[in-house]
Amino acid sequence: MSDESVHVAMFPSAGMGHLTPFLRLATLFLNNNCKLTLIIPFPTVTHAESQLLSHFHSSFPQINLIPFHLPPPPSPPISGDPMFLRVKTLRESTHLLPPLITSLSPPLSIFISDIFLVTPLLSITQKLSIPNYTLFTSSASMFSFVSNFPTLAHSKFDLSDEIHIPGIPFSPLPYSSMPPILFQPTLFRDFIMEDSPNLTKLDGFFLNTFEALESHSLKAFSDGKVVKDMPPLYPVGPFLPLEVEGEASSPPLISWLNDQAIGSVVYVCFGSRTALRRDQMREIGFGLLRSGYNFLWVVKDKIVDKEDEEIGLEEVLGVELVERMKEKGLVVKEWVDQTKILSHKSVGGFVSHCGWNSIMEAALNGVPILGWPQHSDQKINAGLVEFSGWGVWNKSWGWGGECVVKGEEIGDAIKEIMDNELLKVKAMEIKEGARKAISVGGDCEFIMLVLCNPSLLLKKKKFILLEDDEDEEEDHPSSFHRQTFQLSDSNCYGLQSIVLHLAGNLTGEVIAL
Repeated sequence: MSDESVHVAMFPSAGMGHLTPFLRLATLFLNNNCKLTLIIPFPTVTHAESQLLSHFHSSFPQINLIPFHLPPPPSPPISGDPMFLRVKTLRESTHLLPPLITSLSPPLSIFISDIFLVTPLLSITQKLSIPNYTLFTSSASMFSFVSNFPTLAHSKFDLSDEIHIPGIPFSPLPYSSMPPILFQPTLFRDFIMEDSPNLTKLDGFFLNTFEALESHSLKAFSDGKVVKDMPPLYPVGPFLPLEVEGEASSPPLISWLNDQAIGSVVYVCFGSRTALRRDQMREIGFGLLRSGYNFLWVVKDKIVDKEDEEIGLEEVLGVELVERMKEKGLVVKEWVDQTKILSHKSVGGFVSHCGWNSIMEAALNGVPILGWPQHSDQKINAGLVEFSGWGVWNKSWGWGGECVVKGEEIGDAIKEIMDNELLKVKAMEIKEGARKAISVGGDCEFIMLVLCNPSLLLKKKKFILLEDDEDEEEDHPSSFHRQTFQLSDSNCYGLQSIVLHLAGNLTGEVIAL
């Protein structure tokens, strides 16, 4: 790798839901011949994060992994969500970053951080004259909400109100779909209130999404209908899973799936941060039995896996229910390779909390979703899945913990997604759009090509996308000549804005597409 390579530094926050997309994005840059530095906060909150980082570092030794050691927690410890407490510590520790950043060689071309770290890092990157980008780890629809949140926060709503949010295709949304954590005095609300006004000061945003799923939201941002003067959004998803993510998975899971009929298994998982009430988990067990389908269920009793490992299934679900479920399914209390499960031919449906990583993994594999949002962005994500036609969402179930949904309802809802042929057809259409976005000549390849090869824009006065080889020009850069980018009218606007934005930051003349 030459010294002229683009040097990218990435700085994630806390939790598997944020770490995983950062590592996946890192490999995209690596595959485009960039030099990569990962600045990783230590210690991690969970064992799963530590294990993933260890496997990742072993598999990608060419990536420079630098530990960012955080100060010890206060004594006595503060009560609250361990993930948000970690983010708070990170925000208060960013002043330690400049010496680390300036010591990197070659100098940084791009700095990419988590959405929770916008304001504390802004003054640092401005002072060091480093282009500052954010990886937003949820949907473009949710980004529309976050971008508009300061306005929403100062408005008064009744519980019966419907709220219009520019950029969300299924807007207006009922007030009940708004994340409660943002309308209460919480650390999360404080972060968003401080950071949202500074979003327009960044250089751009990477999103783990794709045109076929979120064209409405992406176009609304590009047209300035969400927030005026918002920097470009780069839809570079869906991120492909890394092989290292599955190294800790239990082989018996796949062996069990291999023994099941095609499309006969419902997979149940509520993510790495959702610990359900035990009475609700027992009702899920009854519902799975009622559905009549085979099932693979990942149970989580505590938010932090270090605490969860100490508790057995029998204590959580009861001995009798555990025994009954052995006849129809497999119940585990361990970290699993979710992508490997969702890609298995025996899996025909997914009961999900609608965390964004889970939705993207289901999209990649064409698996219909029964949405059961638990917190934060998940009702907006569930609304997008329902709007797109490849999942259902029972809104009467509320947020996680608001009520106990009975097993009869759960079982009937599972049968609905497993038996619904229209959902299956639409899920396969979503899969096709997802695969096209990350295939050769897709949006992701083009975006990464331009970002990682800025010299291509400097070598010529005219930037052309070839529809076919007949449009060949002698002075066309060879790397572009070898690629054919098929751009439809619906997605061309996003790529135009990317080229024009990058051109504006470079010396040389570039004519629009």
